Amino acid sequence: MTRPAGARAVRQDRSTAAGAVAERVVTTRERAAPHAEIAEGGRGDAQAVEEALVLDFGGQYSQLIARRIRECGVFSELLPHDLPLDEIRRRAPRGLILSGGPASVYSEDAPRLRRELLELGIPVLGICYGMQAMARELGGRVEAAESGEFGTTPLTVTERGLLLRALPDRQQNCLMSHRDSVFEAPPGFTPLASSPHSPVAALEDAERGLYGIQFHPEVVRTPHGTEILATFLEDACGCHMSWTAASIAEQQIARIREQVGDGKVICGLSGGVDSSVAALLVHRAVGDQLTCIFVDHGLMRKSEGDQVVAAFRDNFKVPLVAVDAQDRFLDRLSGVTDPEAKRKIIGTEFIRVFEEEAAKLDDPRYLVQGTLYSDVIESGGGTGAATIKSHHNVGGLPEDLEFELVEPLRTLFKDEVREVGAALGLPERLVWRQPFPGPGLGIRIVGGEVTRERLDLLRDADFVLQDEIRNAGLYRQLWQSFCVLPGDLRSVGVQGDERSYGYVVVIRAVTSDDAMTADWARLPYDLLERTASRMINEIPQVNRVVLDITSKPPGTIEWE
Repeated sequence: MTRPAGARAVRQDRSTAAGAVAERVVTTRERAAPHAEIAEGGRGDAQAVEEALVLDFGGQYSQLIARRIRECGVFSELLPHDLPLDEIRRRAPRGLILSGGPASVYSEDAPRLRRELLELGIPVLGICYGMQAMARELGGRVEAAESGEFGTTPLTVTERGLLLRALPDRQQNCLMSHRDSVFEAPPGFTPLASSPHSPVAALEDAERGLYGIQFHPEVVRTPHGTEILATFLEDACGCHMSWTAASIAEQQIARIREQVGDGKVICGLSGGVDSSVAALLVHRAVGDQLTCIFVDHGLMRKSEGDQVVAAFRDNFKVPLVAVDAQDRFLDRLSGVTDPEAKRKIIGTEFIRVFEEEAAKLDDPRYLVQGTLYSDVIESGGGTGAATIKSHHNVGGLPEDLEFELVEPLRTLFKDEVREVGAALGLPERLVWRQPFPGPGLGIRIVGGEVTRERLDLLRDADFVLQDEIRNAGLYRQLWQSFCVLPGDLRSVGVQGDERSYGYVVVIRAVTSDDAMTADWARLPYDLLERTASRMINEIPQVNRVVLDITSKPPGTIEWE
């Protein structure tokens, strides 16, 4: 993974303006090196995986902090704020980041910052609520400000110190989102910056390795936020900044071998990048102990089933069983309109098909899933977060699952999975295939029953959209582009001088880095016009095409 230009700039700027803190930088670096030895078998050598843990206090941008840290070249995970201290010691992170959160530090039900976290000898960076909680715990003064600060806010740097040494100017813009403010820094801390309603908007005690910022460095509306994170990781934590997503392939292969041993493994292969990369990792690890099972549930895009079989059975020589289960899934989905019910039914039926095929394959014990980190976060796993929606790879499995799961991608975001796929030699067209949900078109028929007629209609509409987007050279620029069919919604139209009463097709196209946030794509008007015209002319049941311009948040990418 290539570090962003902003992060690289941290190394390049070693000007005399930073000379005043040079001695403290060396001291902090020397202190950072032993941090990895907190636990027996720690990660003190440069060849081991270094990590910085983000402890989640409920902030809306918490997952982005982990994402930006990875972009800087350090592995990071988002974990609950009350993660046991013994687990933190065992993992021996190079640094801890305390996220923002919606609560006031004075609220009775506010998540508590344990003082012991600040005494582990690990550098700590508090962001927003994390900084306020740190300041209050160590004797600073935190109070409600006369006015909150939300959105882009001017920041005045009064002392660069170690943390803000890479900032180019004394006056900056940053994203704020808070009502409480730090009015006095704790004893031993140096205030570094202020904003109109935050007398102390950044502070540090470099000798103890404790740092705090009121603003959010992880969002693009803080232009130099990445430099601040990179400075903390490199200069405060002593990280080597050498982690890449592709570098974990061999580690995952070794872990798979350790988990599986000589057991038999099956993998549900959909042809998407997630299941493809997961399958190839497992095949590299255990060879023909793996059998991939492709279940044609009738919910895929046009011709996709044939492409999957040809790619893996013929090109990659992976043992593959193809199962035609279209009628079976449609029967189970008959009359079902609730989206969560659809997901559960599809997930459960998938496993039932697997169990039947497993009985024919010398009793495999393990099931491979392409679960991603964004799936885990959205499903409320690992962080104590609320469930936004259950994911097929996370929340749609039956409780009586008979397999042990193998999830080699569980700690990766989508773009990181693509990097691993490229490193493994997957073809570019497969590596860059847009995400497709496990339940397939079943959750793109919204608010209505899944029928064969509606699936065929939706497949044809999606084919037209993808064809136009590829012809325009925009496919790689979009995170996802697809069609949604509001199941029971019809509209009046005029076609051939006659009244028509046809289906409405919704075009959904978004841009994103990792699916945690997304913006609606500004597709060219002429492309939209051609696409709508083709859909209405080529698909007799369609007489209206509309465009979804909702970003995430507040919406999700998929409608269901």
